[in-house]
Amino acid sequence: MFRLLCLCWLLTWSFSAHADERPNIILLFSDDMGWSDIGCYGSEIQTPHLDALAENGLRFSQFYNFARCCPSRACLMSGLYPHQAGMGHMEGDYGLDAYRGGINRRCVTLAEVLGANGYSTYMTGKWHLTRFRDKAGPKDNWPRQRGFQRFYGTITGAGSFFDPTTLCRENTYITPENDEAYQPQQFYYTDAITDNAIEFLKAHQQENPQQPYFLYVAYTTAHWPMHALQRDIDKYQGQYASGFEQTREKRMQRLRELGILDQDSVESPIFGDWDRVENKDWEARLMEVYAAMIDNMDQNIGKLIAEVKRQKDFDNTLFLYLQDNGGCAEGMGRQPAKKELVDLKPLGRDGLQTKIWPPMQTRDGRPVRVGPQTMAGAEDTYIGYGKGWANVSNTPFREYKHWVHEGGISSPLIAHWPKGITARGWNHEVAHLIDIMPTLVDVAGASYPDRFHDTEIPAMEGVSLRPAFNAKSLQRKGPIFWEHEGNRAVRFASADGDWKLVGKHKKPWELYNMSRDRVESNNLAAKEPERVAAMAELWQAWADRVGCVEFGSWKK
Repeated sequence: MFRLLCLCWLLTWSFSAHADERPNIILLFSDDMGWSDIGCYGSEIQTPHLDALAENGLRFSQFYNFARCCPSRACLMSGLYPHQAGMGHMEGDYGLDAYRGGINRRCVTLAEVLGANGYSTYMTGKWHLTRFRDKAGPKDNWPRQRGFQRFYGTITGAGSFFDPTTLCRENTYITPENDEAYQPQQFYYTDAITDNAIEFLKAHQQENPQQPYFLYVAYTTAHWPMHALQRDIDKYQGQYASGFEQTREKRMQRLRELGILDQDSVESPIFGDWDRVENKDWEARLMEVYAAMIDNMDQNIGKLIAEVKRQKDFDNTLFLYLQDNGGCAEGMGRQPAKKELVDLKPLGRDGLQTKIWPPMQTRDGRPVRVGPQTMAGAEDTYIGYGKGWANVSNTPFREYKHWVHEGGISSPLIAHWPKGITARGWNHEVAHLIDIMPTLVDVAGASYPDRFHDTEIPAMEGVSLRPAFNAKSLQRKGPIFWEHEGNRAVRFASADGDWKLVGKHKKPWELYNMSRDRVESNNLAAKEPERVAAMAELWQAWADRVGCVEFGSWKK
């Protein structure tokens, strides 16, 4: 009798522990990377784990972000345009609902929605959705207060990979030295993001195996500074000595071989003339380190995949990989320092890094070095890879992070889910960050609220991508819009035609036929004034609806 009772209990436990057959969801988000920076999108950088997800899943060729860190993250987390979520620009509060410098309470996050529908919710990495980063608070807009049950990462948007600014465990600031829960032989932030994500999954398996989980892994790769481990840098030694043009042309050829560019496709103008570069060894080193950062991220994604397989959940886990903006042309650390810190002392075990850019110091008391006399990579350096290499990252597109031409807003999207995705190869429909919320609500069988915490919540702006997972057409009913720092665009993504209207701040509108000219080389605005006027009217109606105002007018 006792054995029979035990058997019944075990059968009941086994059923309850695995009763929820909804997929686990792992959302991988990288930082400041261009459209062609991973192998399966044309890069020479070694990304075998992402390539394998792409080969056995689905790749989107026309997926878009929102051109920069904060607005893209607000859009991703809320399923709304960033202005609706309160982050029309960055972290500044400009006194307007659309520009509060943090996601508001009139939106719900992915974690809040999925958590309310039976998912365990975890996050590691970069948050960057609040203007409040002081350790004393307020913290109402930090990850734990916006739906995540566990959090390890950084609150702000940039910092050293060896000693991150605003490093947190849950709601408490920590340092690599005083974090008793994580003491690797060598601290490197990309490793730390992954290692802590794996620990969350191990704890989940022990504590909540009956629940599906949502894990958001927000890497800071490959945002400046160019910091990498020497063993990863060594793999790319000499790889970029041939310069910008040859590296870009090799990517173009791979994109043609992949079939997502025609053999006669033109490319956008090349920035930089390698023959005229004075500091070739320095420039090549910057790209070596950049490549090493991406390579290391892919290694870490491989570790995460291995853990999911160890838990025997791989077939029913949806992996999504995407990026927050295009390659970054910012000149961080590329000029000699105007001043240096002096009389430095070690920060000690508990001293917090307080700055996200130089002049600053290492934890052991050395000044951080910048400028062309400094070879990037080590913890006492702080340099961005510059416009020439950003142009390579964005091959074959125009412009960079900040702008809403294709180079600023084009992102890979890889979707892998053996039990839920039957389509393979490339999907060429237009998709956007606003589509991630409805997609996850759909695959999770979740409900999206009309009200949350007694506040009315706007409807989701995007559409579910799930039909594409099974080779069916998306049911998008209207265009997609952008505005960041006065750069603006509208893209038709349905039966309205394959057109994009785009303009830089205070510059005239440009018009492109995207089916023939994805690189935006042939401006048709002068030939199609009526189309320009009609699309501009649509953009203005959207801008008025979401609270978008003239860039900088809030400062007057």
